[in-house]
Amino acid sequence: MLDNQKIASFIANKRKELDMTQAEAAQILNVSFQAVSKWENGTLPNVEMLVELAALLNVSVDEILAGREFNNENFSYSKAGVDICYTDAIKKDMAKFLKTENPRVLNGLGAFASLYDISFPEIQDPVLVLKSEEPGSKQKLALEYGYSKSICHDMVNHLVNDIAVMGAAPLAILDTIVCGSAEKDTINSFIKGISDACTENDCVLAGGETSIQPNVVGNGVYILTSSIAGIVSRKNIIDGSSTKEGDIVLAVASNGLHTNGYSLVRLLMDKMPGIKLDKINGETFIEQIMKPHTPYYKAIKNISGIPGIHGMAHITGGGIEGNLCRVIPDGLGAEIDLSLLKPLPVFSYIQKAGNIDTKEMLTTFNCGAGLNIIVSKDCKDKVISRIKKFYDCYEIGSIIKSNKKILFRGNVTW
Repeated sequence: MLDNQKIASFIANKRKELDMTQAEAAQILNVSFQAVSKWENGTLPNVEMLVELAALLNVSVDEILAGREFNNENFSYSKAGVDICYTDAIKKDMAKFLKTENPRVLNGLGAFASLYDISFPEIQDPVLVLKSEEPGSKQKLALEYGYSKSICHDMVNHLVNDIAVMGAAPLAILDTIVCGSAEKDTINSFIKGISDACTENDCVLAGGETSIQPNVVGNGVYILTSSIAGIVSRKNIIDGSSTKEGDIVLAVASNGLHTNGYSLVRLLMDKMPGIKLDKINGETFIEQIMKPHTPYYKAIKNISGIPGIHGMAHITGGGIEGNLCRVIPDGLGAEIDLSLLKPLPVFSYIQKAGNIDTKEMLTTFNCGAGLNIIVSKDCKDKVISRIKKFYDCYEIGSIIKSNKKILFRGNVTW
């Protein structure tokens, strides 16, 4: 139990040891003189102010709450860099982003694990679809340029896209945030971003983990990752096994780089720092490359039930060649006409600025096509029409007999 008078005396004594008046302490902490006076008369500071006060007095939060300074032989979690009171306050703030009306979520923040009802009487032979993802080196740029919420949409949209191309509907996401020191505003920004992105993708943020690891991860560094669970009827799984000769390959437009190719982009920015503010179609280079990953789930949902959809590929690292091959059976190949591809201006800019050859561009980036769909000829027009209600969609190739999975012909017009 906290001894308020002992805490008050400790605060006053530590302030005096620093030869600091109450007014001077108040000015540094950006609070009123009366607030400091109240602390030294038995009223506890709020949790956020405790952290700032501890830093000012050169003690830990634990020492303030104990009302005494620990000797050099005593160790505490806060001396190691983790203030439990502060992290508990962050967790309380998280709770509002985890609230949901979804009846399948059976508990909330505070339990040892998240409970999710998986009764699906409307789905015959249900199969869980699981995936983990992280937004790669784009998250470094996101923190540097103030896109902390946006990078969460990148992560969630990427996850949902990966299971949606297999015919699955997203259910719940668990996030993980690893950091060297927890900054409340940054953590809240992440959780809100993830929660909002889940809502936009018809799923819920069911829980997760925030891991503070001082001396393992540098201060100001955050590492994001998350996992998703989705559901699909076994008979409706889309895995490319029904792909056949004569099928058509469609491209669905991306809005930019999504979450791939950022190591190359960062190298380009290091070598040519001036490009950061260059304008591309009225937006700066930074604005162009930081657009959040396109969410394809609702567009894919809109073609659900159309017979003749044989395969879908989310085009991420490795480009068309490295991803479309995953849904093409042995003995068949996708012949792609590169002259039909519609690269966005940002890709043309990167290609020219870095003098990057076409093969490297196609391997590193989606180059304007963030999703490929393999369909039978007779349903091609219907699929294109429905997808176009969300994003541009057009034919770029066909399935042929081949021992090579991907065959490019024609040239990209940069």
